Formats: sequence, C-alpha cells, structure tokens
Amino acid sequence: MDVCSSWRRDGKATACRSSECVNALRRCFGVLVKVAIPRGYGMSSNERRNFLKQLAAGGLLLGVGARVGAEERQESDTVSVAATVNGWVRISPSGEVTLLTNTSEIGQGTGTALAQILAEELDLAWKNIRLEMAPVEPRFFNPKWGEYATYGSAGIAGQFESLRTAGAQARAMLIAAAADAWGVSATECQTENGQVLHMPSNRHTAYGDLAAAAARQAIPTKVALKPKSQWRLIGKGVKRLDIPSKVDGSARYGIDVTMPGLLVAAIRQSPRFGGRLSRVDPAPALAVAGVRQVVPMLDAVAVVARDYWTASKALAKLEPEWDVRAASTATSPDYNAALVEAVKQGGALYVPAGATVESVTVDYQAAMRDAVRQVDAIYTVPFLSHAPMEPMNATARVSASGAELWLPTQNPSAAAAAVAADLGLPASAVTVHITLSGGGFGRRVEFDYALQAARIAKAAGAPVKLLWSREEDMRHDFYRPAAAVRLTAGVNASGRPVALRFDSACESLLYYSGGGNRRAALPVDRSALGTPPSFYSIGPMLLTVKTMDVGVPVGYWRSVAASQNVFAYESFFDELAHLAGIDPAEWRRQLIPEGSRARGVLEAVLERSNWRQPTAAGRHRGLALVHVNDSFVAHVIEVSVKDGTAIKIHQVTTALDCGIAINPNSIRAQIEGSVAFALSATMYGEITVENGAVTQSNFDTYRPIRLPEMPPVDVMILDSAEAPGGVGEEAVGPFAPALVNALFAATGRRIRELPLAKAGYLLA
Repeated sequence: MDVCSSWRRDGKATACRSSECVNALRRCFGVLVKVAIPRGYGMSSNERRNFLKQLAAGGLLLGVGARVGAEERQESDTVSVAATVNGWVRISPSGEVTLLTNTSEIGQGTGTALAQILAEELDLAWKNIRLEMAPVEPRFFNPKWGEYATYGSAGIAGQFESLRTAGAQARAMLIAAAADAWGVSATECQTENGQVLHMPSNRHTAYGDLAAAAARQAIPTKVALKPKSQWRLIGKGVKRLDIPSKVDGSARYGIDVTMPGLLVAAIRQSPRFGGRLSRVDPAPALAVAGVRQVVPMLDAVAVVARDYWTASKALAKLEPEWDVRAASTATSPDYNAALVEAVKQGGALYVPAGATVESVTVDYQAAMRDAVRQVDAIYTVPFLSHAPMEPMNATARVSASGAELWLPTQNPSAAAAAVAADLGLPASAVTVHITLSGGGFGRRVEFDYALQAARIAKAAGAPVKLLWSREEDMRHDFYRPAAAVRLTAGVNASGRPVALRFDSACESLLYYSGGGNRRAALPVDRSALGTPPSFYSIGPMLLTVKTMDVGVPVGYWRSVAASQNVFAYESFFDELAHLAGIDPAEWRRQLIPEGSRARGVLEAVLERSNWRQPTAAGRHRGLALVHVNDSFVAHVIEVSVKDGTAIKIHQVTTALDCGIAINPNSIRAQIEGSVAFALSATMYGEITVENGAVTQSNFDTYRPIRLPEMPPVDVMILDSAEAPGGVGEEAVGPFAPALVNALFAATGRRIRELPLAKAGYLLA
C-alpha cells in the first residue's frame, strides 16, 4: 500500500495527518491490528488520539504499543481489544490488566500500593498487572486535595475507600457480563485470579474474554467491599511494579525525554532572590557552534542548543546584568537573630474552631496559675534544600493552539493550569505527561520549571527540554523555612505540664508555594503550626505564629512544619522529663492515655528497643514521638560519642501505626529513606544566604550523609484496623529530637540549634 510519501512499507511512518490518509487506511485495513504510533514522530498526543479515534471508526481499535516493522506486523496479526472498565481498569483479551494511577512516582512506591487496592477488590492475579499514569483529568483527581497531585501523604490515605470501590465496581461489571452470557444470576457467580466462575455449571471465563461486554455494563452505585479476612494483596509485601524497569535501565525520568527535533536549554537565574534581568548580550553564546537561540526572561536567561553540553558552555560565556533594586538583602546571621527576637515577642494567635481569643487566653492563663514552675526554651533550624538527585527539568512543545509538556512533577494539574494561564491558552489545550521523578520531597509540587520550559519552547518554535544544573537547583529551590520556636510550659509539683505555649517565627509557605497566596496566611499561618501534640495530656495550649518575609522563597519540604516543630516539642519534653527527674519514656507514658494509638506505638518502640534494659557500656538512647497525617511514629536512637563530638549511631528502632498497612515492604523502605533524609538534615543540612543569595551550590557544600554513615534501622509496623495514614514523611520529624535527646543522655549537653555540625558534631 502506498497512501502517500509519509507512510512507507518499512513501517517508518512520519506525521501525515490528512483525512485522505486516514480514510485510505480505514478502507484498506477495516479492522486495524496492533497499530503503533510512537511518541515523537511529529504528532502531539492529542493528534495521535484523534488519529487513532478515526482509525477505530472504520473497525475496531485494538492496541497501541511500541513501533513494529511490516514483517513483525504480518507475523502478529492477532486481534487485541483493550476494554476500559469504569475508567480505572483496562483489560486486554490476554488477561493483562492495566491499572491507572493518579500518584506521581517519586521513589515512594505509592503506585504499587494503589494497584494492590484496586487488584484486591478486582480479584486479580498480581503477575498480570501493569501500572500506568492516568490522564490529567478531573475524574482522576485525588478527592482529598481536589487536584491531580502527590503530596501530604495522601496518595493512599486520600482515596483508599474510593479506589476499593472502583475495584469492586469493575469486578461487579465483569460478573454481570459473565452472568448475561451464561443466562444465570450474578449472585451465583464469583471471581478468582482474573476469572469469573459459575460453580453450579462448572463454567469459568477469563476477564479478558469478558472485558468488552463488561465495559458496556452500567457502573453499579453500591457494591460490597471485601472484608479484611479475605484480603490476599492488601497488607502483603508484594513486589513493586516500578522496580524492574529501574533496575534494567528502561525506566524513563523527565531528564530522559527525547523526540525528533528536540533542542535542549540551560538556564541561569538571578543570583539574588527577586532580581530581574536588566540586559544580556547574546553574541558570545550565539558564536558557539550548535547554539540556536538565547532567550531572555523576566528573571533569567536561557540558551537553547542542540544538546545540554553545548547550551551550558554557551551560557557560561554570557554576562547578564541584573536589576537588584527590589531583590532580597537577607543574610543568615541577621535573619536568625530576627527570628529569635520575633518568638520572644509572640505573633498572631491561633484560635481553633468553636473558640474565641478570650476563651483561649483565659484557659491558658488559668492553667498557668496552677504551675509551681515555668520553663521555656528556644529552638532554631536553618533553611533546607530539597536537593533531589534529578535536578529540575521539563520538556515542552508549544504551538499557537496548544502546549504539551513532559514533567517529573508532583502536581501536574497545577502545572497545566499555570502554563495555560501563562500562555493564554484554554486549560483543555495543555497536555501534561507525567514522567518518573528522581526524588521530589515536595519540591516538584511547584511548577516554576514547567513555566520556564513552556516559555522557552514558545520562543524557540521547537520542542525544548530545559535542564537545570545542580547549582541552579540548589540556589533556586523553595526551601524549608528557617524557623525559631519558643516553648513555654507551666509545670506542677510532680513535674507534669499544666499548660503549654508555642510561639513560632518563620517565612510562610503560603507566600511563595504554588505562585503564592498571602491571604491564605491570614489571620494566622496554619502551615507553620503543623499538628500540635494533642495526644499528650498537657493542659491548654496557646499557639502563635509570627510570619516573616525576607524574600527567600520557601515551600513544602518533606514533613513540612513537623521538621521544625517536632524537633522543638520532643526536645523540650525531654528537658521537662529530666528536670522532673523522671525517665523520658515514663514521663511520656504518664501523659498518654492508656489504650490510645499513641500509647500503643510508645509501648511497642520501648519494648523493641529494650529501653528498660541497660545499654552496653558507653551507649545511650533518645526517644521521640509524633502524630501527623493520621499516623503515629516513634523513634528510639542508640548512640555512643567519642571524644565528645564523634557520634556513632548503633541502632534506630522505629514503631509505626499508619492504620492499614497496604505494602509493608514499601513502608519499611520509606521509613529507612526518611531516616537517611532526616539524618542528613540533622547532622549537616543548612542553606545560608548572603545579601539575598544562597551560598551553597552542590553536594560538597550541602552535604548529605555517606553510605557508611547510614545506621541500621529496625522498623516495627503495628497491626491496625484504622484507615490508612501517611508513611512517606511522618518519620522525618521525630528523628532530630530523638538524636539530640540521645546526645544529651550521652554528654549532658543540650542542643537547641540545628544542624549538629554547627555544634562541632560529626558522624563517626
């Protein structure tokens, strides 16, 4: 067949989009078998979809896969109908089931857990399951956030019941299709490992054979969910679906995106926050062979070239001039002093629902009158970078009618909306393809890099992949806020607190993240409060926040406010216990109600770590506990200290109640990763600014822990019937206080400022 010069017998099709070609193909093939239109062959995803829809109109659209040659097509002419059941499930005649996920894979394994939930209710054999990102459409939005996003430990917690229901609906539709075919009642049918069974007649049919008929069934509104006693997948440590491709190298991250005609851009942004590009002479960059364009932007300049090495070399030759009249002038020592002074003065009072300023104040003051002693302490933490291994990157293709982006992102719906608004396009004209991400930790919630890529691609008139250097990534983050927290407790004669005051000072995430929304921080910035430790019986709490703004962009960092507040709370409670002459664990036991989830986690970690047994000579333990995102986590850290400063961490023992544990293997991996992440921050993590510019630039000046410094981690997951809570960030917050509490037990030295390197400590 020779429809036109764009369709060749060797299978190397180019981008012919004419109706003549489409109609000719329909007439020739009738039913199209295994047509494959590879990404990057000149068609956008919308164009490919429309092309395939037209092909399907002439017969039956069968399957879309990798490009195959003519000979291969002749040898594999088998009909392959993939039917979509209720939007979340796609079943092929071979029995392979594709489950759609709306959670970005940033290393946490949530996609596998979502597949477990769907597959459990659908009664599937695990070996037949594939995982695929769902389209960025409202029907796939996470119901907890109302957007297509991965943050706040809500990938599972925000949609556990809705995903179970989706799986059960698909199962019911398959049963209904089989019952119709057999002329029996659906109540006589059951399912097992991807088949519908009718035991009275000893008949069985695979899901693949029923998929097309099932897709035509009405989606039931009420379905029965499996009881826990029948679960085969939920709660089991199944193999993660994303690991094989990451091991064999076939996994594709944002940085790996390729397509014909793709150009690559390197970028340099204003070294000072708030600076603007005044002027730049493009000539030195344009003189480099392979450079296509220099693109000036409001606060940055980009060089577009045939490859990244060429673009970065050319970028280094530019000497942009920056307008810094409105730029930040923040310098870390001065700002840190201002934070401490701010918490001494207090900030805006948080008033819970149903209370008033007067009632909160009166309750606190009345309780404090019963105190025989008042204790206060100030804790400080620095700015921290997310520092994911894969720097920010984005690929964009922009035309007058639409835009298509390939993003390693945690919030594709927000990125799509921002790009549409920036380019003056309707939201429906922007398509986002979600790639794997080489780490996120909250950084990829933002969409600054997506906007940059879209603007550069528009200016270049060609598809462009924007790659940030490591230096740009570290110096232009949305940082964990530097913060000061002051805690004041009234203590009675037995050493128990009767009231607690919390004063915080820091920049507001709400000022900067997601484009910024300063009104959301009024009257008090809830993002700085986090989750107060209400599982302790500590009397009335009075909480204030002083919102600072020095022009350093801040955002959501793994564990968010818990990273500074839990450090303060749990360090302070350790101090109160020692002042009362009570074992820190016993002090906590007395304040946590018996039978509560918090008490269960505390008792579990004490038993697992042998807290009540003597340690080996020279070893000492510290403890910390947290409740956040509907999960309870406790760490016990055992250390020894040599020469007063060399810390050896012998053991980290962790107990976790995260509700129903979907995949224990992934949960343990997340806890271990959280320990590594938190240990790096606790020991060495610090971003400093000088005259509005970050002084760190790479991992030599922003030091993570090294492999030999990673301690052994023993994770105990408590059996629970509670709804699933978070596991990806909850173990970060209590790590620092557990470690500094252990250091106090070992040295008698109280640490109230992080990182520990500032106090001279290092890991042995």
